[in-house]
Amino acid sequence: MVAERSVWYGGEPMKIKINELYSQLPPEWPRDPLPQIRQLVATSGVKIVVLDDDPTGTQTVYGVRVLTRWPVDELTKELLRPEPLVYLLTNSRSLPLKQAQALNREIAINLRSASQKTGRQFSLVSRSDSTLRGHFPGEVQALLEALDQPCDGIFIIPFFLEGGRYTIEDIHYVAEGEYLVPAAETEYARDATFGYKCSDLRQWVSEKYGGKVQAENVISIDIATLRQRGPEAVAASLEVLKDRQVCIVNAASYRDMEVFVAGLLQAEEHGKRFIFRTAASFVRVRGGLAPRGLLTPGELGCSPDRGGGLIIAGSYIQKSSAQIEALRVLPGVVSIEVDVPRLLNPSEREEVIAHAAKAAEDAITTGEAALVYTSRALVRGSDAVSSLEVGRLVSSALVGIVRSIDTAPAWVVAKGGITSSDVATRGLDVFRAEVLGQILPGVPVWRTAAESRWPGLVYVVFPGNVGGPQALAEVVRVLK
Repeated sequence: MVAERSVWYGGEPMKIKINELYSQLPPEWPRDPLPQIRQLVATSGVKIVVLDDDPTGTQTVYGVRVLTRWPVDELTKELLRPEPLVYLLTNSRSLPLKQAQALNREIAINLRSASQKTGRQFSLVSRSDSTLRGHFPGEVQALLEALDQPCDGIFIIPFFLEGGRYTIEDIHYVAEGEYLVPAAETEYARDATFGYKCSDLRQWVSEKYGGKVQAENVISIDIATLRQRGPEAVAASLEVLKDRQVCIVNAASYRDMEVFVAGLLQAEEHGKRFIFRTAASFVRVRGGLAPRGLLTPGELGCSPDRGGGLIIAGSYIQKSSAQIEALRVLPGVVSIEVDVPRLLNPSEREEVIAHAAKAAEDAITTGEAALVYTSRALVRGSDAVSSLEVGRLVSSALVGIVRSIDTAPAWVVAKGGITSSDVATRGLDVFRAEVLGQILPGVPVWRTAAESRWPGLVYVVFPGNVGGPQALAEVVRVLK
């Protein structure tokens, strides 16, 4: 373990300067585990299937396919492909719990059928938000129920370097400037649907299980093990897991994650079976993908001759609002605000959609970038379920705006997880896409497949909780 939790006051963790906390940590493990990971991934032949509860989970990978539907015949084709990774976009974070569970059961059952047909084994990753929002443990429980197979452990791994999310001493932190702030003290913990009170992940697990799992029964892999004892010690620690025991993985760097995965793969070679609830950084390492630089304008291939671009922004958090404001003053950007209270009024909804779509089309045809964004005052429902319904109505209106635009834009940016999922699947008819890489750290870029509404389109999936105030404007500058 690292130094005592001196950053706690009154039993609760407080924010601390990043360099102060990092100075307490041992040096990283000196040997690169990635070659060993690649070898173990290749020899195992196991396909890693990532169920992404919104499309932002592709924010660390490249050269990977995304499917938005999962019939058995398509999953069979994917299991026959040689790549170690495939993403299934579920968008389950936008659904009520029972619907999200039903969807996860359907995928697990179809994967079992595809696996039986191909003889290829698969490992499931339930990829969720790095700030701890989503249907946990509900989705994982549904997957395990449908798989009906032994499972030794359930891993919780919200580490996400690109977004400034770290787990140290079992406390999950969010980077804000030079400080690390315990996750429960951020705006993410006040989410209308997925709010929580605990930053200590052992306590968070107990909170999410409604007390049915006690914090003291949740084990963890600490940073001292990762940095001082290495993959073999991790593998030995995982041998004791059994009966779906929940395990927290601490990590403050990619090297920490690589050491963990190398040990994990050794444990799986010895017959241990696990399921994962993670953020995006784990997926890249689990797939054996090496780090890669940001995409260049040449790699994106966006030509100004194709007309203007389209930005659809639905995320309401403060970070997104600051980014929208910075983009609005960029030359060549036409701002189109969509009034949410009017959208929620049935008598005005269609008029608002039609007006925004026409303004966006006019901008695109003249070579400008159309920024369509929702009004910034957050409208909540009376409870968690009704708040989800408000979000669904707003997102469906944004989809309606996209579908009412006839002129193909040169590129599309969607801001916010649920927004980017609905725009992709319902606005652009994306069934398959390839992840090209990242345009900024944590901001993935897809290229749509031939059956999409606009084939070959560069589609930027911009998470709501990633980047500084100028990040959205910077993405548009690169695309333009």
